[in-house]
Amino acid sequence: MKIKIKRYSSEREANGQTVAYEIALENISLLEALNHIKTKEDPSLSFTAGCRSGVCGSCAVRVNGKEELACAYKLSDGDLIEPLNNLPVLRDLVVDVQKMLEFNAIAKAWSSTNSENMPLLPEQAEVNELQSDCILCGACYSACPVYAVNEDFIGPFALTRVWRYVSDSREQDVQEKIETIQSNGIWDCTLCNECVPVCPQGIAPKQDIAMLRGKSGVMGFMDPNFAAGMNFGGGPDFGQPSF
Repeated sequence: MKIKIKRYSSEREANGQTVAYEIALENISLLEALNHIKTKEDPSLSFTAGCRSGVCGSCAVRVNGKEELACAYKLSDGDLIEPLNNLPVLRDLVVDVQKMLEFNAIAKAWSSTNSENMPLLPEQAEVNELQSDCILCGACYSACPVYAVNEDFIGPFALTRVWRYVSDSREQDVQEKIETIQSNGIWDCTLCNECVPVCPQGIAPKQDIAMLRGKSGVMGFMDPNFAAGMNFGGGPDFGQPSF
């Protein structure tokens, strides 16, 4: 079995270097193949892994252009392995996730003070049970095309976590969280759905972002781009939008 790995030095190069490896093993996971290469063929290969059981999310990479967990993906002949997109490459398949995690702080994607100390009924917990299963793998960030035009976009990872807390019946700072995601947030998302099929936990950030838009509308917010295009100066047609 032959596979190719896109390798990079300390910083992401323009194209990287594609290195081919031949592995005399069958029916193995990508992570098993990476471990085999590192221990038997090329100790300089760098990648990350943790739990080896699809829980920690640290082994996320791109395989043939799609985000996968190396520990869960069954290797096929001819596969091309690359690091995640939209995150700085430290070396080979290792990326710096700090940038992604910082968007949590920007979006205030956490529970407000004392909110989680309040009682919660089982049916209330089911509302955001799926969003609570996020393993921080970064697959949705890698798949998101909005970063090509807006590197300040809060992104699917943080926004779906905002919905997790906004939809929590105990949350006391819903207004603040909704205000925070108006700029470089929910309205910048194109709802392209690229983030949905790559989530190993089955979370649908597109749906969560749509729900946040609905919540924003109820609270009096609207798409700033749409608002900027409105003619409020008493133009033709009794103040209707002028395009």
